[in-house]
Amino acid sequence: MSKSIEVENLNIYYGSFLAVEDVTMTIRPQTVTALIGPSGCGKSTFLRSINRMHEVIPGARVEGKLALDGRDLYGPGVDPVGVRRQVGMVFQRPNPFPTMSIYDNVIAGMRLNNKRAKKNVLDELVEKSLRGANLWKEVKDRLEKPGSGLSGGQQQRLCIARAIAVQPDVLLMDEPCSALDPISTLAIEDLINELKTDYTIVIVTHNMQQAARVSDYTGFFNIEGTGKPGKLVEMDETRTMFSQPSQKATEDYVSGRFG
Repeated sequence: MSKSIEVENLNIYYGSFLAVEDVTMTIRPQTVTALIGPSGCGKSTFLRSINRMHEVIPGARVEGKLALDGRDLYGPGVDPVGVRRQVGMVFQRPNPFPTMSIYDNVIAGMRLNNKRAKKNVLDELVEKSLRGANLWKEVKDRLEKPGSGLSGGQQQRLCIARAIAVQPDVLLMDEPCSALDPISTLAIEDLINELKTDYTIVIVTHNMQQAARVSDYTGFFNIEGTGKPGKLVEMDETRTMFSQPSQKATEDYVSGRFG
């Protein structure tokens, strides 16, 4: 079941550099939340902090609270690998494992978690995940072929299938359509709309129309200048953010006056 994310006074540091300052927001279950804002304003850093992916950069740390259904993801003894099982991630460029078949790509996460499963269980999981990613019909007759042989849009849906195969509660997507053509983009957007019945989804996008189309809530991040931290300016229902935002900076950004 998808779960809510509570963020309180979150500061994200790389060494002594404060990258994102004082973010407080609630991300509701079974909704799509879009994060928008100019480049370098901390959207992706914040997104990665939700499943502790930013920690792969040495010196990264957080202050404040980030909880999934009341459980502090940065609490003492919390295993980041376990967090990433609960909070899946889809990256900007499709990144199927190039030497693996479509089938093995889908179950890669299961294998990493050392789960031994019978062939029929894996077969079911592969079909269910590929159906969940709207890819099954296109690839069911070539599951043993390399994932890298698919088109860009299909590869991205394969990455989504891989992410949902481990049955996370939350799906993070970092500009999942920026490398795709318009038709593939539409397929991913339709898929996001379907997936939110089972997952809490947070998406970073530079595409205002996409944010307006796919999200229920939108958070606008901004930055005062180079070397300054990114901040959440405001967050609200998407229709409000695009029609009557409370901050002038948000209005300027969504109307295309800057950014």
